[in-house]
Amino acid sequence: MTIGECRTLPSRSEDRQDANWKSLPLGSHRLPCPACQRGPRDRAFSVNIEAGRGVGHCFRCGHVESFNDSPVRGGTHPNPKIRPMQKPTACACLSEWGHRLWQECLPLDGLALDYLTARSCVIPPVDGDLRWHPKLRHPSGVAGPALVALVTNAQTAEPISLHRTWIGAGGEKAALEPARALLGGHRKAGGVIRLWPDDAVTTGLGIAEGVETALSLAHAYRPVWSAIDAGNLAAFDVLAGIECLLISVDHDKAGQAAAKVCAQRWADAGRSAALVMPKQAGWDINDLARAPA
Repeated sequence: MTIGECRTLPSRSEDRQDANWKSLPLGSHRLPCPACQRGPRDRAFSVNIEAGRGVGHCFRCGHVESFNDSPVRGGTHPNPKIRPMQKPTACACLSEWGHRLWQECLPLDGLALDYLTARSCVIPPVDGDLRWHPKLRHPSGVAGPALVALVTNAQTAEPISLHRTWIGAGGEKAALEPARALLGGHRKAGGVIRLWPDDAVTTGLGIAEGVETALSLAHAYRPVWSAIDAGNLAAFDVLAGIECLLISVDHDKAGQAAAKVCAQRWADAGRSAALVMPKQAGWDINDLARAPA
């Protein structure tokens, strides 16, 4: 298997150009985020323009910008001087609001089971950190059913965030942008989703980026956890008592690079690290599980 180089996203810096709101009319808009933008179709940055002032917030990375200028004329605002607001430090642990939301969530049933079954996922045990909410508010304002996963520190198991995936009435992924989101203002670094509880993890563990990918890996190997994304997979630390790590590799440059870094760390610690990856470029294990036989 050839391991590629990881593509990094643009980072915030003094010479990065902030959001250009010059031509926007009054009202609400969705734009590429100026801090973590992922291309022209990115719509994570929500902008609200009122008379002479406005605010923008990224639902993915939490970046915020605002302006307050002279009253507008003719229905559009003048070219304002954007004043980026200081991004607050991410919470080191799950907020009280996050705890309340997690307590509102239900064991997997109904549409949540329909969604996981349609995605060829193994249903995790009830004491794992995956639940669902029948009417969870999306950043766009729409409320609908969503899978909710508790993100915990890989080493300490301390809750640090929640990961949400909105699903449609037919059990498919909801037609919302974004359909997946972490809680704003919370850190994810060092976090995992314990799809199987700690007491089910003895000497071996399977790890994958996404929840659905991990639950597809579970057809062949259990217990499994989700690392959320390639960055967290690359940083996944060696855990006491686990002798063998099975890594599900997304067949793209970022996924392969992350898996290589993770596997090397575990090998350097004297542990066994095995990699499994679909042959088809661009696929993950969930794509493979859903492919026609």
